[in-house]
Amino acid sequence: MCLGVPGRVVRWINRESNFAKAEVQFSGVRREIHMACVTDANLGDYVIVHAGIAICLVDEVEAEQTLAELKSLGENSDETP
Repeated sequence: MCLGVPGRVVRWINRESNFAKAEVQFSGVRREIHMACVTDANLGDYVIVHAGIAICLVDEVEAEQTLAELKSLGENSDETP
């Protein structure tokens, strides 16, 4: 199963289409993400990221709902040490 996670674009590093990279924030953690598929993203926009690549833009409300669901899954897991 594959999982795409929403993150917020906080800084563009390179906007050239084939080599586009931006810094994207996930719950306070920032990562450099390849952005060739979403070069039209602006600072503050949410993108869905899979395997270090932003694959599409996502609405802020939907991104926040998804992040809340992911957080609740972690809080409700039955992890055993």
